[in-house]
Amino acid sequence: MSVPIDPLAMLEVIGLTLLFSVAMARFASPHRPLDRLVFGVFSGALLLRYALWRTGETLPDPDHGLASVWAYAFYAFEMVSIIYTLAAIAVMVRRRDSRPQADAGEARLRAAGARVPAVDVFIATYNEDWQILEKTIVAAKAIDYPHVNVWVLDDTRRDWLRDRCAALDVHYARRPDNTHAKAGNLNNGLKLSAHCTNAPYILVLDADFAPQKNILYRVLGLFAEPKVALVQTPQFYYNADPIQHNLGATDSWVDEQRVFFDVFQPSRDAWDSAFCVGTSFVVSRRAITEAGGFPTDSVCEDIHTTYLLRKSGHITRWLNERLSVGLSAEGLVEYINQRGRWCLGTMQVAMLKDGPLRGPGYTLIDRLHYVHGMLHWFGKPFLLMMLVAPVLYWYFGIAAFYTTPEAFLFYGLPALVGFWFYGPWITERKTLPVFTEVTQLVAAYAVTMTIVSACFRPFGRPFKVTAKGLDRSKVVVHWKLAGFFIALMLCLQAGAVNTVMNADMNGDTVFNLGWTLIALVLDLAAIMACVDLPRPRREERFPFQHAARWRAGTHEETSEFIDISLDGAALRRGPLMPAPGERLRVLVPEVGWVPARVARHSKRRLCVRFETDETLRHRLIALIFSQAPHNIAVKARPLRAFLQLVRLAGLSHPPR
Repeated sequence: MSVPIDPLAMLEVIGLTLLFSVAMARFASPHRPLDRLVFGVFSGALLLRYALWRTGETLPDPDHGLASVWAYAFYAFEMVSIIYTLAAIAVMVRRRDSRPQADAGEARLRAAGARVPAVDVFIATYNEDWQILEKTIVAAKAIDYPHVNVWVLDDTRRDWLRDRCAALDVHYARRPDNTHAKAGNLNNGLKLSAHCTNAPYILVLDADFAPQKNILYRVLGLFAEPKVALVQTPQFYYNADPIQHNLGATDSWVDEQRVFFDVFQPSRDAWDSAFCVGTSFVVSRRAITEAGGFPTDSVCEDIHTTYLLRKSGHITRWLNERLSVGLSAEGLVEYINQRGRWCLGTMQVAMLKDGPLRGPGYTLIDRLHYVHGMLHWFGKPFLLMMLVAPVLYWYFGIAAFYTTPEAFLFYGLPALVGFWFYGPWITERKTLPVFTEVTQLVAAYAVTMTIVSACFRPFGRPFKVTAKGLDRSKVVVHWKLAGFFIALMLCLQAGAVNTVMNADMNGDTVFNLGWTLIALVLDLAAIMACVDLPRPRREERFPFQHAARWRAGTHEETSEFIDISLDGAALRRGPLMPAPGERLRVLVPEVGWVPARVARHSKRRLCVRFETDETLRHRLIALIFSQAPHNIAVKARPLRAFLQLVRLAGLSHPPR
């Protein structure tokens, strides 16, 4: 049992923690190394203080049977999460910004004119339809760089795609089978292009990632650093991921990967441990060829590529700029399967004889960073255990750990407060309580099952491509996953109500009531996330603040664009409005006059639908997707996000 806590001392610790955290969050800057060190040490010290207390004062005697087994298992996974967090704090003390080097490199390359190295662009595709591929191919052709050779690597062997590539004057490659999935496809492209274009650098794109015009000028200059063999850029999405969409937070909550791409990878880069993420990267042909090509031993060839190059003394450099835009997983099943594949790939690489844990040629820092990445996945079961723990207490009297509410407030609450302030501060409002946990919870079950099964059969599983462009016009409830959270919620409610009705209000009961309340909030949000809401528009809209003109017959008006998509645009309303259905032409910058039809108009806007031929459509793609502005939130807006969550939670049925 915990030692009795002095209430005054408890209030002092909580108050000082809150005061210091608020001061740091308000006046410190995550861009200053000293501030990152001070706030990181403060938050880490509180977590370490909590971990020492958990270890020394909250564990039962080992001979308590099932109760002690559960308590020790809970403790073990909790410590995994704490160790991961402490290591993350240490990693994030450092941060590298390669943009000044990119500026200098771009200046050198532009000054060289046409005397710059050629680049082969590999677009790896498997079964994506033309609506997705077209954007990537046209945007790749529109790259602002003298020598670009576009290669479409088709692992579905489609004749119609071969013909379209010929019409667009891009190279097309296929192979007789799909051995080794994406890695095998890239290696086939590597072999075929070596006998044709043989550019010294290769830009790799997934089928749904459109490069921005300046990507090569920005990236290639970083290869002036002798050890650099690969330069990776972050993934940005032009559609909301399932969690953002289902919780109604497209404009108020960032996608789950923003912390990894915008915060963690720049910090890893400062340790020379950033890694490839599979798309939107440039690799040296010589380096990847000497390494034996893209590795085929794992379903995640990206991180394996980094460590394969690392063995030869090369590094992956991270350029934290928005240099491509792509499609996020659109449905919850695809979202979960994607995380499961990443988890499996991480474990597979760890088990390889030449991998970063077992293989020769790696530094201690390489191995430690890889272990830290694995801990990210091994922390997922703890999220599920946190939801299950109150249920076990209410129905079986089995506690996750043994303490008093006062002791937890003294040791646990300061650690939570410190990290709740530190997280949004270090990530610049890319984490948010409830939303951050839910993004992890919905995939935690699948990841946990992947970890268990990978311990027995890590290899021999088929590569699953994340499906994109499917019909999303209906409400889809994922009952298997939602049922798990619904059952937990009902059990939590019944157990808590029964205890309160029986007036059994001791310290353990109060502690678990508080725990139950938090679990209920997370359960409810997770249930809402399990309902895929319709996505009615086929083409995403982007903000577009440019002058506009439109003509209807002989009448011409000036206006301003509000937003634009490949399907149409919204303009600010003028004094005279054409009627719905009326034909007109709209002058789009860099595109020209585009035929359109009035869809509707309101007091503030005129909405038109474009009627384009292929030439105009490709000009629109080059305009919109080669320099796409942000159309998804990049920072959390907490008040708006929570108000929308409450509004959705109050609906009696999913919106249609």
